[in-house]
Amino acid sequence: MFHRNAPLTGTGRLRLARCVVDGGWPLRRAAERFQVSHTTAARWAGRYRKHGPAGMHDRSSRPHHQPRRTADTVEERVVRLRREHRIGPLRLAARCSIAASTAHRILVRHGLPALAACDRATGEPLRRYERSRPGELVHIDVKKLGRIPDGGGHKVLGRAAGRANQDRRNGTGYTYLHTALDDHIRLAYTEDLPDEKAATCADFLRRAAAWFAARGITVERVLTDNAWAYTKNTWRDTCHDLGISPRWTRPWRPQTNGKVERFHRTLLDEWAYQRPYTSEAERQAAFPDWLDSYNYHRPHTGIDGQTPASRATNLPGQHT
Repeated sequence: MFHRNAPLTGTGRLRLARCVVDGGWPLRRAAERFQVSHTTAARWAGRYRKHGPAGMHDRSSRPHHQPRRTADTVEERVVRLRREHRIGPLRLAARCSIAASTAHRILVRHGLPALAACDRATGEPLRRYERSRPGELVHIDVKKLGRIPDGGGHKVLGRAAGRANQDRRNGTGYTYLHTALDDHIRLAYTEDLPDEKAATCADFLRRAAAWFAARGITVERVLTDNAWAYTKNTWRDTCHDLGISPRWTRPWRPQTNGKVERFHRTLLDEWAYQRPYTSEAERQAAFPDWLDSYNYHRPHTGIDGQTPASRATNLPGQHT
């Protein structure tokens, strides 16, 4: 990779070298013409004489000899412990009597990814995927969230006073956040509904499909988990009526639907638990603004810092 301020690319280096070697230009004339130093011009001309056009590429800055490099036996132990116990650099360093930074460099050198990028059960790297166009796949899931009683819950009143809300009979109950999230652009549509029954989920799908259609996105497939509501004929018939192909995750593999699961975690961190609310109505009133910010203004790290709306074509409200 070339430095951003490099005056010469591979093509420019080759032109300079040919001017000196094949054209007989003096080094100082070539250096002035290509706006580099005399020593730089001499270096590329020398590499061209020795290696030809192949010598014009960048070389590794790694030294030829590293007398203080970690012993191979230590590296082998670090790699073995990582694969057997799936532990990070800090714990590896303690077991192998080396610095944590050294353990990290060993892991990088051997191509071992960070633990966050690996499956917890198998230790294998997670396989990332992304559909090629909006609407090709929409992830759907439900997040169950305890309602906030009037006057505030445990974050306002403290744990003891807020514990009454956990009473199944006398508590304020739960809200069910139904979300449809596009796999390609990560645009999200969420509704606060009273339950997660089959009819409720089916009606939500109809409204979600209409919401995406109003934004020029045709839903082709939906992916859900194997919850009761998504395996009934009500759900299948609704998908058939809308021309949508239903898909289900593999049992006990929530990672397959991980994009909407991650959206719900973001939702909890940045809206639901972002500050103490004194009532459920106050929290729900703050939700439309947060969702609008998520869709249109908040940079999304999963899509290279873009906003979901910026990945769609001519999306209404994109520039507001």
